[in-house]
Amino acid sequence: MQIQEKKVPHLVILPLPFQGHINPMLQLGSLLHSKGFSITVIHTQTNSPNPANFPNFNFEPIPDGLSDGQASTEDPLTVVSILNDTCQVPFNDTLSRLVSDGPHGPVTCIINDELFHFTKAVADHLKLPRILLCTSSPTCSSIMLSLTLLQQTGAISITEGQPNTLIPEIPPLRIKDIPDFSTTDPDTFERLAENILNAIKSALAYIMNGFDDLDPTALEKVREDRHPTPLFTVGPLYKFSPGASNSLITQDHSCMAWLDKQPPQSVIYISFGSVASIDKTELEEIAWGLANSDQPFLWVVRPGSINGDDWVELPEGFEEKTREKGRIIKWAPQQEVLAHPSVGGFWTHNGWNSTLESICEGVPMLCSPYLWDQNVTARYVSHVWRVGIQLENGFDRSEIEWAIRRLMVEIEGKEMRERVGCLKEIATRSVAKGGSSYESLQSLIDLIMSL
Repeated sequence: MQIQEKKVPHLVILPLPFQGHINPMLQLGSLLHSKGFSITVIHTQTNSPNPANFPNFNFEPIPDGLSDGQASTEDPLTVVSILNDTCQVPFNDTLSRLVSDGPHGPVTCIINDELFHFTKAVADHLKLPRILLCTSSPTCSSIMLSLTLLQQTGAISITEGQPNTLIPEIPPLRIKDIPDFSTTDPDTFERLAENILNAIKSALAYIMNGFDDLDPTALEKVREDRHPTPLFTVGPLYKFSPGASNSLITQDHSCMAWLDKQPPQSVIYISFGSVASIDKTELEEIAWGLANSDQPFLWVVRPGSINGDDWVELPEGFEEKTREKGRIIKWAPQQEVLAHPSVGGFWTHNGWNSTLESICEGVPMLCSPYLWDQNVTARYVSHVWRVGIQLENGFDRSEIEWAIRRLMVEIEGKEMRERVGCLKEIATRSVAKGGSSYESLQSLIDLIMSL
């Protein structure tokens, strides 16, 4: 009797081409591959991942209609809208080929970034189930949906009141914490939100990169809002899949040897992510705030992060004053840096990946949110979890100096370090056998295997 070969489930994943969206999707892919799934990555030509980092994946590039540099010069909402318009046909063509004669067997399921709502039409056409990955926090996901519905019903208006006015329907947020989409076509966000919400309703499942105990109230709200789509909290993903990231910028690992020479918890690490940019005046304020704080620092100043200037010219006298205290690099291996025992604080833009990594390594934060959901996350870091300090008035050297000292050497920072240490322990338990994220992952796998 011939023994029938067991079918290997084949998943197609589609990340949004921004660093903060690519990494969690590839981490999820690596995690599922370790559980026996075959993985094909369909990706845009813009910011395409490096196949050499994932030799067990199949990679399929598709054209995306973005011109050179458009992904970095246009505001993110416009880029997302363009991609939803231009990627549907090539995604459909590529997926149709994989379904009919792909070398890795029949496609079991699609997993795509939730902002790619166009996949609904393609999945419906090809009769394939579709799972969505949310790369923002449960808190932000809950708040953004609430905000959309509240504005549609006229229950609140963020155009009224002063910036520091609390919004009673969604505490502890103030008007100034609500993401600002004014840089794009005023109707773009509303159309995008409506399309995304419609696409969520018909998805097989909804995955969040987080763990249950970080904000159970927000998760419950997300479950209610997404019903009947089941929600799986499978995070922190990077803890399940260490090393499964795809940096779009070359990492400078030489900083690790420098960190080895610093005292425990003495260094503040500064990185504002892959998108945020500052001007020369802000650069000068940051530089002198760091210098005047007299604390050791590791500062990431990536290429293109200074508006209108590829060359970074530091203030005269800064390097001489900080030669023994600081190190400046173009890009860091962030997870390794945050896990290093000499790092005692993280000055961050509060992207969700960076915030999760800081929490999971037990490092308190100095918060300078830049765009989208980062204001919301910063507010929760500083006023709900109380593991960070938010710089409320932009970049002022005196405020920076005082905030760094509060975080790194004052009793306030010590208390934050103790609180974030507790969250670290909870996150570690969540991904261990029997933990909430571990069990949620098993349920997700069972669901996919049942298809």
